[in-house]
Amino acid sequence: MNSLISKFSKLFCFTMLFSAFTFAQNINDALRLATPGLGSNARALGMGNSYISLSDDASAAYFNPAGFGLLKRIEFSGGLSYQNVSNSTTFFNESTDYSNSKTRLDRISFAFPFPTTRGSLVFGLSYHNTKDLTGAMKFNGYNGGNTSLIQDLNTDGNIPYDLFLTDDKYNTPFNGKLQQSGSILNSGGINNWTFSGAVEVYKNVFVGANINIITGTYESNNEYYEDDVNGIYQANIVENDSRTKDFQTFYLNRIINWDLSGWDAKLGFLYQLKNNARFGFTVQFPKTYHIEENFDVSGYSQFLDTRFNLNSGDYSDKVKYDVVTPYEISAGFSYNYAGLIISAEGTLIDYSQTEFDHDGEGLTTTYINNINKNIKDQLTAVLNYNIGLEYTIPTAGIRLRTGFIMMPSAYKNDPSEYDKKYFTAGIGFLTDETIGIDLGYAHGWWKDFGDNYGTNVSRTLQDITTDKVIVSATYRF
Repeated sequence: MNSLISKFSKLFCFTMLFSAFTFAQNINDALRLATPGLGSNARALGMGNSYISLSDDASAAYFNPAGFGLLKRIEFSGGLSYQNVSNSTTFFNESTDYSNSKTRLDRISFAFPFPTTRGSLVFGLSYHNTKDLTGAMKFNGYNGGNTSLIQDLNTDGNIPYDLFLTDDKYNTPFNGKLQQSGSILNSGGINNWTFSGAVEVYKNVFVGANINIITGTYESNNEYYEDDVNGIYQANIVENDSRTKDFQTFYLNRIINWDLSGWDAKLGFLYQLKNNARFGFTVQFPKTYHIEENFDVSGYSQFLDTRFNLNSGDYSDKVKYDVVTPYEISAGFSYNYAGLIISAEGTLIDYSQTEFDHDGEGLTTTYINNINKNIKDQLTAVLNYNIGLEYTIPTAGIRLRTGFIMMPSAYKNDPSEYDKKYFTAGIGFLTDETIGIDLGYAHGWWKDFGDNYGTNVSRTLQDITTDKVIVSATYRF
């Protein structure tokens, strides 16, 4: 029970201030940016993204820039990805399935080795999608309790009043017993434009670094309905106003749009031992995201003969703020035995160090400080780990891969079913060390839940699965 209460508070604390929907920022917004994505390399994905100690292609820009030092030839590579997210939601014992998908250009990378008298010097340029923000959720069920979003909003703002769901003194006859339904559809992604460099500072010791320019978008479209399916509220909601007779439906639509920009940097080390083993280490410095947010609210109330529409301009807003993510410290090891590569790595992330900041436009210092305090109180440090295998069939030039990814929940006291887990697999073809084609697949699963309002009075229980496929091609000159 304590974990459920914690889970609720993390989802909905500080989403309202002064009026019902003036501000929409919360901890989930920070985690949406701070949690690592699945990257954009098919070979790495097939090996569970356990790639810090390998990184011997142009995708080193994402995993470990020191890996560029291993490249001896000019390399051009790119890829496409497809991701599908499915959500099976249980709401008052009614189950609803919903899904959303996205196909995108995932990566274009160049690597340029420079002639040296000793060691290596390699630079790289890359565009890659670091995280897909696709998501979906739909619910529909009868809430027989004595609560509703209408009642909840009536304690915080004017939306019920503006829709004639209260009288002039803000009294409302609503006392639950409504059909509740809705959906959330998320889309967007985070992209990096990366300049990387690596040098062999000593025999088989490589050091690399990169600078990333971040761009991206995110949209969340939240629709919510409450319907009087049993005809309980047939009398006038507002006394002596026949237009408010026989309530039918309350509808609310909230849309968040982000325009993302920012920057970050990564430092990497790699040591190769006798061509059999490699050790990798990276420090991902905090990422600074600049967010320009449009928050649009619309809605209506439908009575027997009359519909009242919400003036969206009264509840919509535009704000700007920053989110700064924590350091990510990663270490990995790989070993090659007769064509079988075994790879493992771990990444330490202290999510409690995530911070909101602002540039003075739209958010108060007090509001920002309250969110940051909530982050400190509710988030914790986690250790992500990745395991991968690759076997090369020497006579066929085929590489078979499999792996596993574990990303524990960032919230304190969350049970293990809220951890994100991925099983991965892949196959690769390499022709004369010149042309390579790789296919990677990941299947992920975890649980989540959300409250439409209040605490465990209108709750969606969610079983989320995701499937991602990446196809990559490489040409070495």
